[in-house]
Amino acid sequence: MNTHIDFTQRLKWLTFFRVLFTSLLLGSTIILQLTEKFSPLAKPLLGLYGLIAGIFLLSFLYTVILKFFFIQAAEPESKPKKIAGLTVFAYIQIITDTFVVSLIIFMTGGFFSVFSFLYLVVIIYASMLLFRRGSMIIATLCTIQYGVMIDLEFYGLVTPLGIADSLARVNYPWSHVIYKIIMIMMACCAVSFLSSLLSEQERKTKKVLLAMEDNMKHFEKMAAVGEMAAGLAHEIKNPLASLRGAIQMLREYIPYEPDHDKLMRIVLREADRMSCLVNDFLLFARPPAGRASVFEIGRAIAELIVLFEKDRACCGKITITQKIASGIRVEMDPIHFRQILWNLLLNAAEAISGSGDILIEMYPLRNRYVFIKIADSGCGMSQETIKSIFDPFFTTKTNGTGLGLSIVHRIVESYPDSRIDVESELGKGTIFTLKLKIIPIRYQKR
Repeated sequence: MNTHIDFTQRLKWLTFFRVLFTSLLLGSTIILQLTEKFSPLAKPLLGLYGLIAGIFLLSFLYTVILKFFFIQAAEPESKPKKIAGLTVFAYIQIITDTFVVSLIIFMTGGFFSVFSFLYLVVIIYASMLLFRRGSMIIATLCTIQYGVMIDLEFYGLVTPLGIADSLARVNYPWSHVIYKIIMIMMACCAVSFLSSLLSEQERKTKKVLLAMEDNMKHFEKMAAVGEMAAGLAHEIKNPLASLRGAIQMLREYIPYEPDHDKLMRIVLREADRMSCLVNDFLLFARPPAGRASVFEIGRAIAELIVLFEKDRACCGKITITQKIASGIRVEMDPIHFRQILWNLLLNAAEAISGSGDILIEMYPLRNRYVFIKIADSGCGMSQETIKSIFDPFFTTKTNGTGLGLSIVHRIVESYPDSRIDVESELGKGTIFTLKLKIIPIRYQKR
């Protein structure tokens, strides 16, 4: 789910439950007035009615601000700013709620009020919106407010509105005040820690579920594309082969004429290009399983670099620097690995206009995984482009097919514990990082 939409939805629910609680408080106050036959002008009741009206008014203002400033005014390019604004808006609401809870406690007896648990409710929904840091801030604020209010009441500087005269004259020891403040502080901190922990776990679980859902959709789409690709390859490659054979026979049997021969060479070249495109599409849609074998990855990289340095995409204009560890082995099809690395190197070279540098760095992590980093000094990519680079037929190149990186991604994801990531910034180059699982030494000897 979109973060902006998710945050907005949670703020809507917060406003709804605030109105619901206020309605319950209003109903309870009316019932108390009717059963106890209090005068409507009694000071505690007037205070509660005023507080309830204030909460309703605040809830209305929150709804208006949320609708007109954060929902209707939301634009795709300003989402980070909107999320920051929503966070500030949530802080304002929740901090205001802590003061409202303090007023409720003050109006219902202060030290003797049974509504101190409302602080915990505020802390719980603060952890859902502001996570651990915000939850701890709110818990600290609740503790300070309660401590100040109880201290002022103990020293007689304020008298809670809902307290009876007989209770006002009760002298309770200072130790009771300290005990109650410590209990509230410990309860606030404990609830803050536990609720924020659950909130963090819920957020991580949601991310995992969304990623799994995206992967399932991707696999379903690729399965459909694979079926289409098989039929498409059959329907296109057979006529192409016939066309190419017919042109070659014509070149042999008709008298040589420069103009005719030039046209036939163009047809042959375009037929070869179309055949390569169909093969790439078929490889992307249904990558072959390959024959996995254990090989030393550093040696394979060094051999491929020697070949790539002689390729026309690299020769004479690009300097390749390599930092390769030795003795690291992986298990995968060597042909697949060469295809992955070649496409990444070719992509890096084509991103560089004129002369430039490519860095290939390999390093192990805890003897479990090996990371191969390919960094170029090219033009870089925007964040919007990065989101689409592994999509089929997406390309920023004039003559590109948009299948090279898609094939790389498909091959990498076919191996367990393998991953490819990309980092880029416009004008500062691009870094592709390939993660592969290391085969431990005890398995290498078998």
